[in-house]
Amino acid sequence: MNKKELRTILLVEDSLADAEMARDALAAAHLANPVVHVEDGVECLDYLYARGSWAARAPGNPAVVLLDIKMPRMNGLDVLTRMRQDERLRRVPVVILSSSREDVDLARSWDLGANAYVIKPVDADQFFNAVRTLGQFWAVLNEAPEQG
Repeated sequence: MNKKELRTILLVEDSLADAEMARDALAAAHLANPVVHVEDGVECLDYLYARGSWAARAPGNPAVVLLDIKMPRMNGLDVLTRMRQDERLRRVPVVILSSSREDVDLARSWDLGANAYVIKPVDADQFFNAVRTLGQFWAVLNEAPEQG
């Protein structure tokens, strides 16, 4: 892939305050990639499979999924499990962005195939900088295989 496609950054976060801060941080990184925010795992899968309210979205997988673990309806670990079981989604980078410091969540995320696990800093500036850095790395610097 010589020319970088501007693929979407998919932000899966039920906290509207955290989602707004993450969007601001990604904007501050001056990324041209569109950012799509969904509020839970069910809506995330609807986006990934282009169904429901996302049926008309442009084709293609996101550059990265920034995924919270603890959400209503379907949690992030269940989403990650589904993604890694699907041939079409298993190579999509997934960064767990969670407030959970529990070893079981960390270990399970890695076991399920997360590409990174970032604990949400309590400090707003640290959170902002962490998300900005994540966006720059996954959307600009990371080289992904061709989508099949």
